[in-house]
Amino acid sequence: MSLKRTLLLIAPSGLVIGIFMLIPMAIAVAYSFMTAGAYGGVTGPATFDAYIQFLYQRDFDDTLVFSADYIVIILRSLWLAVATTAICLALALPIAWYVVCQSEARRRVLLFVVTLPFWINTLIRTYCWILILRDEGVANQLLRGLGVTDAPLPLLYNDGAILLGLVYTFLPFMVLPIYSTLERLDPRLIEAAYDLYANRRAVFRRIVWPLARPGAMVGATLVFAPALGSFLAPDLLGGGKTLLIGSLIQMQFTSSRNWPFGAALATAITVVILLVLMLQARKTRMRELRP
Repeated sequence: MSLKRTLLLIAPSGLVIGIFMLIPMAIAVAYSFMTAGAYGGVTGPATFDAYIQFLYQRDFDDTLVFSADYIVIILRSLWLAVATTAICLALALPIAWYVVCQSEARRRVLLFVVTLPFWINTLIRTYCWILILRDEGVANQLLRGLGVTDAPLPLLYNDGAILLGLVYTFLPFMVLPIYSTLERLDPRLIEAAYDLYANRRAVFRRIVWPLARPGAMVGATLVFAPALGSFLAPDLLGGGKTLLIGSLIQMQFTSSRNWPFGAALATAITVVILLVLMLQARKTRMRELRP
């Protein structure tokens, strides 16, 4: 295939990547080095104040004072994103394995159930969790009906509610990649393992998990990246009590009108996600090269 034809084939995808990814990222990086306008937007001169604000705040006399508030928010966001990824993996692996073990007709039905939440707006689904978790919601009424508690439990507006909302939102992104890898599993491998007196734990460790690992890595990326920058679940299910980096970015572009700091936060998230992708690619390459 000639070079000209190759360039023509990759031109549409390159155009899409350039318009919808590279150009917005370049604008965000450029904004992060500008000065915040009085009523929003950015203005000159160029400055590093947005990145200095990660660790320092300006006092009344314009001196820099160390502040760990934003670092705490970033670490909290990272912890919830990692916890969301781990829980989604723990739930998605048995779900995907169960779907793979079914007949073709049942697989289609189960995959439809897994993808059904995508048909409903995320805002509506998140509001439904508020109706379930609030003091007079379905969950508390069920617990009181079973005699587990006499008073409503604080199920809403905390880190647990945020984590539940994130897991519910991003679980299909973990199930589908794992299913796509396990679907290609040859059942004769498992039969051969049982013939060699392997127990279920050994079959999972030596056959199922190695084959599911590529899908799990893809799913982990698809879950971790949006969970890190999510702001809908923290705002609604957290009640604004727990500030995460996605909510902080949204606040900078709206009420705080500090676009450079919001752009700096978005750039920091992008760098973290790119580092995770690079580490994953490096591990995959090393695993492939390992004899």
